[in-house]
Amino acid sequence: MLDDQWFSEAQTATGTAFSLKITRKLHEEQSEFQFLEIYETEQFGNLMVIDGCTMVSTRDNFFYHEMISHPVLFTHPNPKNVLIIGGGDCGTLREVLKHPGVESAVQIDIDERVTRLAEIYFPELCESNNDPRADLKFIDGIKWVKDAAPNSVDIIIVDSTDPVGPAEGLFCADFYKDCYKALSENGIVVQQSESALLHMKILKEMREEMKAGGFANFQTVFFPQCIYPSGWWSATMASKADLSTFREQDAANKGFDTVYYNSDIHKASLAMPEFFKKAFA
Repeated sequence: MLDDQWFSEAQTATGTAFSLKITRKLHEEQSEFQFLEIYETEQFGNLMVIDGCTMVSTRDNFFYHEMISHPVLFTHPNPKNVLIIGGGDCGTLREVLKHPGVESAVQIDIDERVTRLAEIYFPELCESNNDPRADLKFIDGIKWVKDAAPNSVDIIIVDSTDPVGPAEGLFCADFYKDCYKALSENGIVVQQSESALLHMKILKEMREEMKAGGFANFQTVFFPQCIYPSGWWSATMASKADLSTFREQDAANKGFDTVYYNSDIHKASLAMPEFFKKAFA
């Protein structure tokens, strides 16, 4: 048994837990929507926890932020207008705005406190918050998508928490129908899709809801994420257009720094384990 020098996230449903040794708690508060905690850890820098679940750490956030951003941006032929639903820590926004062709990036997170805490405890993730192309809104993203003009967005990135509480409505057919309507001709929605090892039920249900929303083309990228259950995470793309290729040369010559993502990682992340292939056969 671990003592109070450790933060642990226990997943009763999967019989697993993840722990980080902490040096102190830096902050806690109950926002209007969720319970937020910030810890200082021994080896992973600062750690943000929302409703008891690990969200982002200084040490390993680059896996998630890069892999939910760059694969979809290099898959779309010419992304100019990007919408981020969630993403309150602003790391995804930072990665999106590394692409010089992006003309606007609207980030909508219902809980402003997540962003304000990120500005204090994860300032490196918020480096692009004042970019003139960035537009941060703290409103209901589901409603915003519903009201969005048809064919007005090239990419929608759903950088959400698990499908419970405020994020539950982001995993259903009605939301995907609204995404489909808002997306342009080659538009793509990408959404974090949990762990294929632990959450195949969620992954399968999510694809079914995406299909019910009108999408017919899918692709899942896999990547490590130490602080999330199982340490192996995924993001699923759904598109109006074919997803079989990406702008490989542009990715190889991207012209900006990343820690994990490159064109070889992009190709490798698309390799599907046999059990995953069979699940969607």
